Formats: sequence, C-alpha cells, structure tokens
Amino acid sequence: IPSLFFGIWIGCFAILGFNFRVVWQSFLDVIAIYVKSALANADHAAIIIFSLMIGGLVGIISKNGGMYGVVNSLLRFTKNPKRGQVITATLGLAIFFDDYANTLVVGNTMRKITDKLKISRAKLAFLVDATAAPIACIALITTWVGFQLGMIDASIQQIDAVTESAYLIYLKSIAYSFYPIFMLVFVMTIAGSGRDFASMFKYETEARIGRDPSLQSSEMGYSNEAETDRLEPKDPSRARALNAVIPIALFIGSVIGGLFVTGEGSSVQEIIGSADAYQALLWGSMIAVISAIILTLAQGIMSLEEAVQSWYEGVKFMIFAIIVLIMAWSLAETTELLQTANYLSSILDELLPVAMVPTSIFILSAATAFATGTSWGTMGIFYPIVVPLVWQILSINGVADPEHFYILYSSIACVLCGAVWGDHCSPISDTTIMSSMASGCDHIDHVATQLPYALVVASIALLLGTIPTGFGFPAWIMLLIGTIIVISSVLILGKKVD
Repeated sequence: IPSLFFGIWIGCFAILGFNFRVVWQSFLDVIAIYVKSALANADHAAIIIFSLMIGGLVGIISKNGGMYGVVNSLLRFTKNPKRGQVITATLGLAIFFDDYANTLVVGNTMRKITDKLKISRAKLAFLVDATAAPIACIALITTWVGFQLGMIDASIQQIDAVTESAYLIYLKSIAYSFYPIFMLVFVMTIAGSGRDFASMFKYETEARIGRDPSLQSSEMGYSNEAETDRLEPKDPSRARALNAVIPIALFIGSVIGGLFVTGEGSSVQEIIGSADAYQALLWGSMIAVISAIILTLAQGIMSLEEAVQSWYEGVKFMIFAIIVLIMAWSLAETTELLQTANYLSSILDELLPVAMVPTSIFILSAATAFATGTSWGTMGIFYPIVVPLVWQILSINGVADPEHFYILYSSIACVLCGAVWGDHCSPISDTTIMSSMASGCDHIDHVATQLPYALVVASIALLLGTIPTGFGFPAWIMLLIGTIIVISSVLILGKKVD
C-alpha cells in the first residue's frame, strides 16, 4: 500500500510538471482526485461490492459449518499416506473460492490426520500452499475474480481498439495460465504417485520413521486467533457440506444465468462477450449470501444477528484487498495520463520481439512478487502498465489485430502466473507464511522444500507453454504436452517414499 501510494504521488507530481512548488498539491491530489475518481466509477463500485459479498459468503459458510462439512465428508477416505495426500490436495481444490480460507481450513484440519499417517509437515504445507492460489486464480467465481476483472477493465479502458469485455478477456486468458494449471497437475501427481524428489524426499523419509525435521517446535498451529476463529464453525457437531455446496451452486448458476440474461448473440462466446458480467456477479453474490443466511436460520444454527456478524467478519478480510485495488486503479489513471505505456514501448519495441513479450512479463512479475511477497500487489502494479504496453508493441510491429490477440491474453495471464510463482517461492509471502503456520511447519523448511517443485513447474510452464504460444502454437496443444511432461517429470525425478 505505501508503494502504490508513493507511485500515485510521484505520478501526480509528474502530471503537475515536476515543479517543487506543487509537491504539497500533488500529495493532496492523490486522494482528492485519483482515489475519488477510482471509487466514483460504476464498474469499480460493482467489483468492490461483489468482492465484499464473496468475503461475507466465506464468513457465513465457515461459521455455519458448511466448509467443515465438506472437509469431514472427505476425511473417511484417508487410510494411508498416499490417500491422505490425495484427500488433502482434493480439499485444496474443493475450497476454490478463497485462497486464505483454503490455506487455514485445510492446514488446520488435515494436520492431525497427516501426523497420524506420518506425512511430514513440509509436505502438508506444500499441498496446502500449492493448491490455494493456483485454483483461486483460475476458477471462474472466486475472491480473486473481482480483483482481476477490475485490473483488466482498468487496463483495456486505455485501448479503444479492444471491444471485448473484461470478463471475456479473463476467460480467454485462462488457457494461457500455464503455471497455475501445471502446478495443480503436479500436486495431484505428487500426491497420487507417492513420489518425491529434492529435499522433500528426505523430509518425507524421515517423517515415515517418526523423525519429521519440519515439525514446528514453537507452536503447533496458526497463531492468529482472530483468523482461526473466523473459520471455526459455531457448532462443529452440526457441520454439513450442503450448507456450503448449496449457496456456492446457486452462486455459480445465478452468475451463468445472469450472463445469458444480460448478453445477446447466437453463440455462447457472443453472449458472454456482450453480457454485463458485473451485474451477473452482483446478482449471484447476493443470491448466494441470502441463501446461506436462510439455510443457517432454517436449521437454527445461528440467530440472524450471529449470521450477519459472520458475514461482517468475512467482509473485513476483504478490506485490505479492496484498498490495494483502489490504489491500483488510481495508479492506472496516472500512468494513462502520463502515457507510460507509449514511452516504454518506444524503448522496448526494437529490443523485445513480440513473441517474447509474455515471457518477459512473467519473469518481471515473478521477480516483483518474490521481492515483495504479494501476488495481489504485483498485479496491482503490473496490469495498468503491461496491457497498454503490449498493445503499443503490437501496434508498432503492425500486428495489432484480432489474429494476434493471443499475445494480449498470454501477457495478461503471465502477470498472474508470475505473481503466483513469486508468491509461492517468497519467504515473506503472506500465503506462504500462513501455509507454514496453519500446517504447523517450520517456515524455512516449507520454503526450502517447495522452491525446487515451483522451479520445475515454472520451467515447464515457460518452455512448453508461454514461449511456444508466443510464437503462435495453439494453447490447448501446449497444455496437453505440458501436462504430459509435468506428470513424466514426477515419475522420472521422484522416488517412492517407503
């Protein structure tokens, strides 16, 4: 947040002419002009409301026992270390709508079971961390979607030639999100095959004989009581999976229905492209929250006051993300006025081949996320500059046409992919720290064991995903080839843990 604020301030100072007499005026303009403008935009308001409603939904289905019901319904299948790992990874996929909820619920819930099965805490932390952000960033309806749509929308507003909606661009970019997709394949292969390599193999071998070196000695779980309490059901004995499944199913159905109601055209792509995605998301989130409250009240699990309080607790955990989002929108406006993209493209157009633009973006985004420890902050910084920059490079090279839009989709995906990779590997990342704590794993052990896995997956994602698609290879072919190589890499590099 301070970095984004300082960026906006410098932008205001530049807009006013780099005159030291306007330093104070540029400071005041940050909130009086740019933050106010970001909040006054109707689409921005829709994204903020949607994000807060999703946070509230997570709060309700946590307190009414819905999420724990989903967990409990899968626990009966855990009988050996391999099954225990598969169930842990499956839970990571099942709680797809919020990475924080995913990390805290799965880590805290599965810790006792994985200890009993003699699975190392480092392995549990990896399974928790490596499913949380990757599934949250590519699933169609999550706490990430509103943020990503806001970033994409603010970016494409600067490009008159792009008429596709932000939601359609987001959907098309998923096919180029090679790192998150390959990481999910990698996690399921590691869990299902019972194989490990690098330092994780040593930790797993030691854990099987009762000497887990990654066991956190100072504390046995996540230390932030406020966050843990938010996810504890009021009455664990009444935890039912349907209390989470029904609202989420209604949410998904309502959003899909809303897209078709507000869209026009003869094909699904035309309908989604012309639909009012923000309105559909608002409808869906409201229906989901109301249905969750009705289910909770009908079963007598909580009073109305307690249900609203649970919703509010969930909303509070989205505030930080909303602040980052508003600041990023404000930064986007200053960079647009300063024509940052035009300037950068004038420097890079001859140095950077069009085909390598997405790869360069992935590397820069990954480095920033690793250094700062925040994927959302990285996206907030990069999206407003990257998307106009890519369009300028395409224009200068004479390929700014629908036939080459895949470069734009891939670049948008690469901001996200690089941010998630950096988030996975950074020792100061919030989700990495939370994964360690929720799993009761020594933090440095978690970073050291996860890093080799993340590097392998990122290498495959770049060499067999981002780079080939930059040169025009179809994304679906590279997804298929990359998936085969990911699975093969585990079978070749990994050794079975006895």
